[in-house]
Amino acid sequence: MQVDPRSTRFSAAVTTLILALVLITGNVWLLLAQGVVFALGVAGTAPYGLVFKRLVRPRIGPPAEMEDAAPPRFAQGVGLVFALAGVAGFAAQVTPLALGATAAALMAAFLNAAFGFCLGCEMYLFIRRLMPAATR
Repeated sequence: MQVDPRSTRFSAAVTTLILALVLITGNVWLLLAQGVVFALGVAGTAPYGLVFKRLVRPRIGPPAEMEDAAPPRFAQGVGLVFALAGVAGFAAQVTPLALGATAAALMAAFLNAAFGFCLGCEMYLFIRRLMPAATR
């Protein structure tokens, strides 16, 4: 499966805004909603990607090249883990966990949105290189 790399950056930009709002407002429901978005991304149905595909891509045209969908899907899984940790922190009233996990996810999303550096994608590629070819 292939994805438009501009779509992943668009998704990261929206995610950056959502997670910044979570840190500003402390709204656990917004973080939970972003967690659902991450989960859908892992399943291959990224909501922000669909918005990009329907509203943005028709205006800017097709990409010069596509990229493998596996690394961004893995990155969505990493985001999901951090979102769930943040939700758990809010629920347990452990503010450092709630804010720290949310801030870590925000940092990763911002790196992708602003600089095109997908931290979760790089983790995926690093893990793949560590695995022997026989276990792939």
